[in-house]
Amino acid sequence: MASESQQHHYKKLQVLLKELPWYVEEYIDHKRRKLSAASLLNYCHDYKIFFNWIMSEQLYTGNLKDIPLELLETLTVQQVESFLYVLQYELHNKEITVNRKLSALKSLFNYLQNIAETRDLKPYIQRNVMAKIEFNELKDSMETIANKIEGKILLGDEYEKFRRFIAHDYGELTKENKKLFNFYQLNQERDTAIVSLILGSGLRLSEVVNLDLDDIDFSKYTARVIRKGNKEQFVFFSKIAMDDLQEYLKIRESRYKVEKNNKALFVAAAMGPKGKSRRLTARSIEKLIEKYAAAFGKPSLSVHKLRHSFATRYHSEINDVPKLRRQLGHSSIQTTMIYTHIRNDDLKSAVDRMDMPKDHID
Repeated sequence: MASESQQHHYKKLQVLLKELPWYVEEYIDHKRRKLSAASLLNYCHDYKIFFNWIMSEQLYTGNLKDIPLELLETLTVQQVESFLYVLQYELHNKEITVNRKLSALKSLFNYLQNIAETRDLKPYIQRNVMAKIEFNELKDSMETIANKIEGKILLGDEYEKFRRFIAHDYGELTKENKKLFNFYQLNQERDTAIVSLILGSGLRLSEVVNLDLDDIDFSKYTARVIRKGNKEQFVFFSKIAMDDLQEYLKIRESRYKVEKNNKALFVAAAMGPKGKSRRLTARSIEKLIEKYAAAFGKPSLSVHKLRHSFATRYHSEINDVPKLRRQLGHSSIQTTMIYTHIRNDDLKSAVDRMDMPKDHID
């Protein structure tokens, strides 16, 4: 399994930890077995924002790295509420983002009060102000969230239309532009395989990026991925995705001049005469989806929206929320339940077909 992305996040995490108080690093060490480097990095970014706010309010006048535990014990509810106000109204964080940052702080303070111990077996802090702070009550119901998603994903026959657009139609659209057309021809099979895999499995962007050749089981139609929390899982994908993957693999080595030691599934062409082919980055995949989505006439599509598209179709055809939760790698079933509120043309089509005479059904 590829670990380039994880190593990148780990290196950035180590750099950031040097700017934060010692007890944050101790907390992060405590969480390493349970959370990915990317998640821990996000936590540390949230903590840095919080500690910077403490400095800006002149609650501490030394170095940020030296902010003592004792200060955390003296913070008032009003002061923390003031910090959350800054996040929402000055830094323009959405309510759900404020909740996420508050959750990170609650987790840190809980560790300091209820898990970490001094040499004489006393907690690091006696008073935990974060335990008194409530999360924002999100205004959007599941149905509201589902309705927002619905207009930005692929529904009905759009699944196959978008896949076919990347596999064939985009070339027709750009054949008069030599530069665009040549670039499309170079990456046609690869790009089709990427989109087909996401639409046929619901994999996250990071999971697609980190796939190696050995992670694909061609007999079982599964991909081995490391999900959030560093959990290994074998995720099923569709036959169409498998077909597109195999078409790409026929040309992967020769067209991209891939060296034997490069095990990345999705690669980019070498840059420069002495360059080497390399693993396709997350940003590169985002950009290629944006390009095809705009040309397709649905610019709101993104990698995450393709994942939503898969989940919506899966629910309409399988209608098994626990299985969908596992397929998507959701930690909470509440997140998966959103897809039960999305209206899908596939459902209506299936019902309509039930009323048709059998000799009218293809």
